[in-house]
Amino acid sequence: MSRIHLTICLFLSYFFVGFTQAKERPNILFIFTDDQSHRTVSCYDQAYDWVNTPNIDQLASTGVRFDQAYIGTWCMPSRATQLTGYHQFGVESMRMKGEYPGSTYDPRKTPFWPSIFRRHGYITAQIGKWHTGVDNGYGRDWDYQIVWNRPAHPDNAGNYFDDQIVEINGVSTRVQGYTTDWYTERADQFIRGDQRDDQQPWYLWLCFGAVHGPFTPAKRHFDAYPNAEVPVPKDIFTGANRADKPKYVQIRDRWVLDKNGIPELKSGVQQRTVKNAPIHGNSLQNWVRQYQQGVLAIDDAVGKLVATLKETGQYENTLIVFASDQGIAWGQKGFQQKIAPYDANIRGPLIISYPEKIREGGVVKAPVGGVDLPPTFFHYAGLPLPWKMHGHNLAPILKNPEKKWRHPTLTVMTGQNYGSATDIVPTDESVLLATAKVPWWLSLADGDFKYIRTLVENEVEELYDLKSDPDELVNLALKPEYLPQLRSMRAATIAELKRTDAGMVENLPGFSTPK
Repeated sequence: MSRIHLTICLFLSYFFVGFTQAKERPNILFIFTDDQSHRTVSCYDQAYDWVNTPNIDQLASTGVRFDQAYIGTWCMPSRATQLTGYHQFGVESMRMKGEYPGSTYDPRKTPFWPSIFRRHGYITAQIGKWHTGVDNGYGRDWDYQIVWNRPAHPDNAGNYFDDQIVEINGVSTRVQGYTTDWYTERADQFIRGDQRDDQQPWYLWLCFGAVHGPFTPAKRHFDAYPNAEVPVPKDIFTGANRADKPKYVQIRDRWVLDKNGIPELKSGVQQRTVKNAPIHGNSLQNWVRQYQQGVLAIDDAVGKLVATLKETGQYENTLIVFASDQGIAWGQKGFQQKIAPYDANIRGPLIISYPEKIREGGVVKAPVGGVDLPPTFFHYAGLPLPWKMHGHNLAPILKNPEKKWRHPTLTVMTGQNYGSATDIVPTDESVLLATAKVPWWLSLADGDFKYIRTLVENEVEELYDLKSDPDELVNLALKPEYLPQLRSMRAATIAELKRTDAGMVENLPGFSTPK
C-alpha cells in the first residue's frame, strides 16, 4: 500500500471514529428559568401544598432532584457562571457599563465554554434571555441564537413577557407574543432539526424570562390556584426576630399591614426595568399566587419539549437539566427580592434527567452550586475541561445520590463587580450596597450547616442549622456552644476562597465578636 493510500485510510478511519463518537455523545438541553424559587415546584418539600407542576415533577421522577441548590445570586453573575464555570470573582473583565442593564466583557479575557463544544463537534444554540454583556457571542460561542439581548437594548429591557427586541443570529427584529411560549416554540423547532445538522450532537441553553418581575402569567393561567393560601413568614416585619442579623437585614422593611390586617407591599414591586403590575392585588397572597401562576407556562414548556424529544427519538440520548438563576423571597426577613444570602432569596430548583444513565427518582440532600454544572456538562460530553473551573463534576452523585458529597458549596455576591475588581472589598457604601442595598457577602453550605459572612467591617457572622431551622431564624453564631462549628466553617470558607484563587481572601473585613 502506498504512503498516500495509507494516509487516506488513516484519515478516513479517524473521521469515521470521530463521527461515531460525535453521534454517541449526548445532546444537552439546559432549561434555565429566572427568579424561580424551589418553592414553586410541587415535588419540593418546601412548596405550598396547592402548587402543581406535573411536568417538572415528572422530570424529577425520571432523574435526580437536588434538594439544596445555590445556582447564583442575581441575573447577570449567575449567567456569567454558567458561561465560564467561575464564581463572580473569577469572571475577569466583565462589568456594568452605560444605562442599566448595559454591560460588557472582553472575550479574550473571559472566554465562554460553548465555543469549546463547537470546536469538538457540538452544535451550540441559545434561545431566550441574554443578560451578560452586549456581545452575545454569536458565531464565536453559538452556532444558532435567538436572544432577547437586554444589555444591547436597555429601553426594551423591561419587556419580560411581550413585545421584545430579539436578535436572530445577530439580526435584530421585534416580536410579539407571550415570551415563555414563544421561546418554547423556537426551542421545539431546534430540537426537531431546524437550523442544525442532525448528525451532530447539540447543546441548547433555553433561558426563559419567566418568572421574573412583573411576574406576568399566561392569560390561560390567570384563574389558576383560586384557593391559594400563603402562610405569613414569621420574620416578615422588623423587630426582635431579626435582632441577631446584620444591620441591612434588621432594617429591611418592604411589607406593612393593610386596613384588613393583611401583609401587603409598601409600594408594590420595585425593580429598575419593570413596572408594578399586580393582576390580583398587592397583598402577599395576591403576589405569591400571581408569581406561582407564572411558573405554569414553564411547566407546560417542559412537558412539550420532553414530548418532542421522545417523538423525535432523541430522549434516551439527551441530558436534560432544569435550573433557575436563583430564587426570590416573598416576605421572608422583610424581603421581596433575590440577592441576599438566605435560602428564601436565592435557593432554586435543580433537576437533572438522563434516561438509564443516572439514578431514576433520586434525591441529593447535599448542597451544590451553579459552578458545578459546567464541569458536569463537559464530563457527559466526554471532553476535558478547557481551564480550571471552580466547581465539581456532579456525575458521581447523579449515579448514586446517597454517595457522600465531599465538596462544600461556596456562594459569593460581590454586587456589580467581577474578576480582579473584587480583590479589594469596598468601604464606600455607594459601591458596597449598589445591588438592591445588599452588601457583598460570602456563604458556605456544608451538610446541614450554612455559614454567612457579610463583608462589612465588624458585622455579625451567621450560622444556621438548616435541618432544624430551615427558615434561618436563629443565628447560631451568637451561641457559645456553636463556636467550634463556627470556627470550622469560617476556616473552610477561607480555604475554598484560596482554592478558587479569590483575590479578596487577603483583604476580608473583620467581623464582630459575640458578646
